[in-house]
Amino acid sequence: MAVVDYQTEQQPAEIAREDVNINDFAIIVATPNGSGSQTANNTILRACFNMGIPVTGKNLFPSNIKGLPTWYSIRLSKDGYQARRHKRDVLVAMNPASFGDDLQSLEPGGICLYPDDSRQELSRSDVTYFPMPVKELVKNSGVDASLRDYIANMVYVGVLAHLLGIEVAEIESALNKHFKGKQKAIASNMNVVNAAVAWAAANITTQSPFRVERMDKTKGMIMLDGNAAGALGSVFGGVSFVAWYPITPSTSLVDALNDYLPELRINKETNKPTYAVVQAEDELAAIGMIIGAGWAGARSMTATSGPGLSLMAEFTGLAYFTEVPCVVWDVMRMGPSTGMPTRTGQTDLISAYFLSHGDTQHVCLLPSSIKECFEFGWRSFDLAERLQTIVFVLSDLDLGMNQWISEPFEYPTEPMDRGKVLDADALTAVGDWGRYRDVDGDGIPYRTLPGTNHPKAAYFTRGSGHNQDAKYTERSDEWVANLDRLARKFETARTIVPTPITVNEENATIGILSYGSNDPAIIEALDRLRETNINAAYQRVRALPFTKEVGEFVAKYERIYVVDNNYNGQMAQLLRMEYPELAGRIIAVASCDGLPLTARWVTESVQKGEA
Repeated sequence: MAVVDYQTEQQPAEIAREDVNINDFAIIVATPNGSGSQTANNTILRACFNMGIPVTGKNLFPSNIKGLPTWYSIRLSKDGYQARRHKRDVLVAMNPASFGDDLQSLEPGGICLYPDDSRQELSRSDVTYFPMPVKELVKNSGVDASLRDYIANMVYVGVLAHLLGIEVAEIESALNKHFKGKQKAIASNMNVVNAAVAWAAANITTQSPFRVERMDKTKGMIMLDGNAAGALGSVFGGVSFVAWYPITPSTSLVDALNDYLPELRINKETNKPTYAVVQAEDELAAIGMIIGAGWAGARSMTATSGPGLSLMAEFTGLAYFTEVPCVVWDVMRMGPSTGMPTRTGQTDLISAYFLSHGDTQHVCLLPSSIKECFEFGWRSFDLAERLQTIVFVLSDLDLGMNQWISEPFEYPTEPMDRGKVLDADALTAVGDWGRYRDVDGDGIPYRTLPGTNHPKAAYFTRGSGHNQDAKYTERSDEWVANLDRLARKFETARTIVPTPITVNEENATIGILSYGSNDPAIIEALDRLRETNINAAYQRVRALPFTKEVGEFVAKYERIYVVDNNYNGQMAQLLRMEYPELAGRIIAVASCDGLPLTARWVTESVQKGEA
């Protein structure tokens, strides 16, 4: 097919306002990885947010350093939906290598922006093309030649501003936030944006069928990624020791800790830090360090992903069996093996729940929003110390690395829950004690911290068989008694972990159960299903082990659609294991393509089951 010259390309007639899509469409920006598009894309995202429009951004990038295709999608939703949209309405095609596929993915009636020196085939007649003089505008901007390839992306920011109606003042405000007030960087980028806006105003006469208009739906809200939110929550939870080894997509969580801790955790009298962050030689060393710190009384944590979690299995068993509190953030990605490290998924649910050999089960928190990432950041430490165990927070790449809007966080007001710790006075009052005795019947023993000034404070910590007084044993009765107590402690955990959130129960005939970052797609799907006369109740599980509310929900409906972002339907498997008498009503709805779920996929999956 012949290459189309934009100067002779036929454009549609002027569009009536009632035919214009306002604040309800998706932009996809296609660039080569490493081309510096992050600044441009985040600028568009935040400018729309500043205009009061509910918006989300998702980055789909390869695991190599530079060259392969990357895509950034921006969804505007006047109704406030935050799930990935299956449609692509506006395409910015800056990558020749993916141009053909990107163009084919565009919705009929969409618009395509591309560099005017591109020799790609404009093979579709049902979209509108807008070529941009990228090289000319960048050259005329006066920017240093070494920076031109990076700043070139600001051309499409300016052209989109003209076509869509994004306010230039909000673009500048977004750049100011991105560059933290560095005027030289702001000015050089704005020069290109302003030049592109001026060029578009003088040369583009066709009205875009997509427009943005100022709203007030983001007033008082914040925009952040889940890793930063989790890091901030951990700081407010009193974290004092962090050991980690870099791995995508959890690295930015510790990067955020390194940003927040120097600002928020400095002793004002001594001007010294009250924390330590250590990069270990590997994940095995990292978890060993946090177990040691937790044993010593520090609030300790690490952050990793699936492959790192696998390496932590043996030490995890040690923390479980010796009952040492610590926290592990697992920002999940696609496996098995190295898998697709820059794609999202909920692939570690079962492995984290049962991690290590022997009969182990762990407390797992399942945040679905940046607000819950913050909350579970501090709450995980309270649970770890109350239960004297290792606690996992299972986030994922979509939640952790992408930008989300949220109401401001609710900061903890209650004192930290340090659990059952005996100081010297308590030891004197109690007289005799044993490290693993179940005094209160809840399976949770009392502990002392190293350095406690009392002759009875010491005990021997061992991962081998031990009795209620922490003494070595291989007696079967003492071994079983210890396992029975650990099981009682796990039952206690059911009563104090975050309970599920249940919505839309009135007149519901079926149930949908899910967790984590699937939530936005399901919330939107509930509205879509209602339009087709399918009324579904929805329960979002927020923790393992399951609380009583989960069993009650599963028992209430004849069909429970369990939505997972993994291949084997891992949440559905756990539910069948927990409630075997109800297994027949549990229907696994699982996807595993490396992408966040869409409302369309959830809707069609449930409709298929109800047909």
